[in-house]
Amino acid sequence: MADAGIKPGIDIKQCLLDTLLAGLCALVVFGPIVGVVLKGYSFTLEPTRVAWLILAVMAGRFLLSLALQTPAGRRFVGRFERSDDGVYVRAPGYRSRLRWIIPLLLVLAACFPFVATKYFLTVAILGLIYVLLGLGLNIVVGLAGLLDLGYVAFYAIGAYGLALGYQYLGLGFWVMLPAGAILAALAGALLGFPVLRMHGDYLAIVTLGFGEIIRLVLNNWLSFTGGPNGVSVPAPTIFGLEFGRRARDGGVPFHEFFGLSYNPNLKFIFIYTVLVLVVLLVLFIKHRLTRMPIGRAWEALREDEVACRSLGLNHVLVKLSAFMLGASTAGIAGVFFATYQGFVNPTSFTFFESALILAIVVLGGMGSTLGVVLAAFVLTVAPELLRDFAEYRVLLFGMLMVLMMIWRPRGLVRTSRMGVAVRKGVSP
Repeated sequence: MADAGIKPGIDIKQCLLDTLLAGLCALVVFGPIVGVVLKGYSFTLEPTRVAWLILAVMAGRFLLSLALQTPAGRRFVGRFERSDDGVYVRAPGYRSRLRWIIPLLLVLAACFPFVATKYFLTVAILGLIYVLLGLGLNIVVGLAGLLDLGYVAFYAIGAYGLALGYQYLGLGFWVMLPAGAILAALAGALLGFPVLRMHGDYLAIVTLGFGEIIRLVLNNWLSFTGGPNGVSVPAPTIFGLEFGRRARDGGVPFHEFFGLSYNPNLKFIFIYTVLVLVVLLVLFIKHRLTRMPIGRAWEALREDEVACRSLGLNHVLVKLSAFMLGASTAGIAGVFFATYQGFVNPTSFTFFESALILAIVVLGGMGSTLGVVLAAFVLTVAPELLRDFAEYRVLLFGMLMVLMMIWRPRGLVRTSRMGVAVRKGVSP
């Protein structure tokens, strides 16, 4: 029988066990970070701060365990234990609310550069670049099921393609925008054709090695890539008009040609505008591909490769198409990144970037386009909002990801497919 002061259905023993486990986790996490204060080559211990943090975590966990064992808490937990959290089929004829939201977002995107400061404009550009990267990797990982840990290599190929193309061949932004995509796609074919017969962890290790090889080549080939010193990237132009206050070689700046007052943000407004158009084009292409036979083949191979090969699908060519398309998207993102930065060096293309792009895909939802777009902005804007917590920013970032995996294990937005109405005279 339950004690007189305890509501029926509440397990105090389980609450205490949860509290003790939370305290131990808090000790492991906060002990080295908060309890040890470095001072030059020595350190001091702060056990009092750690003790207060552990007590706060344990008290919060105890109250949370009690709350989750109430009827309302059980209903709340039940929302995360549903069996339909994966891909689900909508009713035939379903019309999404996005048909109203997307035009509004396009209007806001068109007005944004004229009211935003340079800081927010650069954050938006960076967010859109990661949207492109997330969309490309979502094709490879989310649709085709290929775990690619060296995706940043194609990003670097696009960025260095613009920098080196200008330095050695005099190629500008507009030429390298499609050329960067082609170069990255060719690199994807060069890597993918011999290794896509591998599966799972073996493929992940090979792609990880490819990413590190590209970074080390860029870092050590001093005579060609500049090594750690990097390479400068030319400013973008439109019809030969530059966005600086004064044009080089006696040219005419953009603002003087159109009789406008000089705006130092013109370069970023131009990059933002072109980037929005490219993102919309990539979204449209991906949307169409997922509904074409090639998109269905990607998903079928992801779910059961043996069954699809038995039906006659060439698994290497189908996977290679996903690999090359994802790589080309990363190449385009690299061209925009180089133009935005005005400078590239190997430190921008480490394994951490690949991990961040993979986190965008996982948090957004495997195969979900809308989820990837939202996750790209969340993981780009969140570090900027947490700049005031410089010492604990990475810790808070990791806690956010852990909470998301508990709250939405299938990602921010579940993948959905439109149902097909059964025709008369055809059995369902």
